[in-house]
Amino acid sequence: QQVLRRWSHWPALCGACDNTLRTEPKKMKLLYIITGLGVGGAERQVLDLADSFHTKGYKVKICFLTGDALLRPKNEEVEIIGLHLKKNIWGLMQGFRLLRSVIKDFSPDVVHAHMVHANLFSRLIRPVCSIKKLITTAHNTNEGGSVRMLAYRATHFLADISTNVTIEAVRAFEEKGACPPNSMLAIPNGIDIGRFKFDTRWRSQLRAAEGVSENDKLIVAVGRLVDAKDYVNLIKAFRELSHDMPEAKLWIVGEGNERAVLTDLVVSSGLSDKVRFLGVRSDVHQIYNAADLYVLSSAWEGFGLVVAEAMASEQLVVATDCGGVKEVLGGHGYLVPAKDSPALALAMQTALRLLASERALITQAARHRILENYSLNTIVNVWERLYRS
Repeated sequence: QQVLRRWSHWPALCGACDNTLRTEPKKMKLLYIITGLGVGGAERQVLDLADSFHTKGYKVKICFLTGDALLRPKNEEVEIIGLHLKKNIWGLMQGFRLLRSVIKDFSPDVVHAHMVHANLFSRLIRPVCSIKKLITTAHNTNEGGSVRMLAYRATHFLADISTNVTIEAVRAFEEKGACPPNSMLAIPNGIDIGRFKFDTRWRSQLRAAEGVSENDKLIVAVGRLVDAKDYVNLIKAFRELSHDMPEAKLWIVGEGNERAVLTDLVVSSGLSDKVRFLGVRSDVHQIYNAADLYVLSSAWEGFGLVVAEAMASEQLVVATDCGGVKEVLGGHGYLVPAKDSPALALAMQTALRLLASERALITQAARHRILENYSLNTIVNVWERLYRS
């Protein structure tokens, strides 16, 4: 809500929607389209939205373009459809035909696309496929080079509503010419505050199971092992930190095409006994609790969902100043320049040496910020208004 108030036309829109919602709403059919269902913030947000709207009584399907479904909705009644697009002209044509068939058969009231490939694909299919309402959501300040930005601009008119996850990300799209000024809404991701919370039992159980003592200083990072997350920056900073804090350990949760490179860097840095790659995990909410510090080392971001999850879990956060992370953090943690390993190492050391009372003040205020501005229920209500407006 705090983010959305920045848009002058939002109050009028909300008022109109509120009038619509005062009567018993018709249960709608929603089709979410996303590039893939790998492990990432955008993917988890789509699953949370799908589960939430299914709970509200909506009929929901998810269509993903490429890869395998590494993540799935909690509710088995939410159908997921994989198109398994091939990266050639015939594969694209086949995917185009399949998606058109999905939309025609399901006849959704709203098609809501997420991430660059799904956004462009759903826009391009609209002239040959009846779509009642199309919403496209970008999830980053950086969704590719000039060709993709030109494609966004050229197809902008085909979407009824275009959104991004932070004000900073919207500004970046405007500056790159990906959308006309004042034509894109900033709607943040939502956090399941019932799942992401602090629980001392999770902390003690997980640390004991993984052989982490209370004297160890455990640092956690969560995200795909890709260039954007800049784990090279994190490993270099951790190497510097470990000279002064030998009790420090690092867990990295996620998978990606940089796994081999990062593993080699850990070995060559002499950190094999201190750094662990945990792969894809379903207990991320518990892992946040096991940590003494959460670190985001990204070179670029959109919203930084993992930062908000860590804050909701009352975890101390050190993050790089990229995309909308500063907007989400709101001063309740440590912010350092991107691609600056010495600065990242210093902030990590400072955070780990805080007194317990100082730490508690920061982490409790951080959770309160998430409750006030980014709870999943609040964001679901915002989307419901847009779907029905």
